[in-house]
Amino acid sequence: MYKRISFTLNGKKVNSEVDVRKSLLEVLRDMGLTGVKKGCGVGECGACTVLINEIPMDSCLYLAVWANGQEIRTIEGIAENGELSKVQKAFVEEGAIQCGFCTPGLVLTTTALAESGKNYNREELKRELSGHICRCTGYQKIVSAAEKAIAEEHECHCKEHHEE
Repeated sequence: MYKRISFTLNGKKVNSEVDVRKSLLEVLRDMGLTGVKKGCGVGECGACTVLINEIPMDSCLYLAVWANGQEIRTIEGIAENGELSKVQKAFVEEGAIQCGFCTPGLVLTTTALAESGKNYNREELKRELSGHICRCTGYQKIVSAAEKAIAEEHECHCKEHHEE
């Protein structure tokens, strides 16, 4: 059975007819969004993470029909005016990218953390990022990149408030 849904994807309104049995991961990949990775398929690895209403979610566990009326951001929608986002830059600068398979999910989760406005200590960041499996880095550089990105995001917001 198919159902017509409408949602916002990376800032653009999308209408799609989806098989009610398909996950959001499958539908996004069918749409050509290959930055959403299919890893474990059971919500353990974080490779398929997307932001749904700014909350990191495993798209392999999220039925596409549930996306109706929602706002979804994938790694393809993170760049700012054609430039890498602060989070993406921090991952590159800190060497937190190796094979890149886990990177989109980690960048999206870190983006949500940075945009939340909350401060996180290193242990809290480790806990927040714990839903992601990386086989290459050992996580230290990933956590350092997240710390850097969040600090830069907060610094940017502080400057905006002082200019007002």
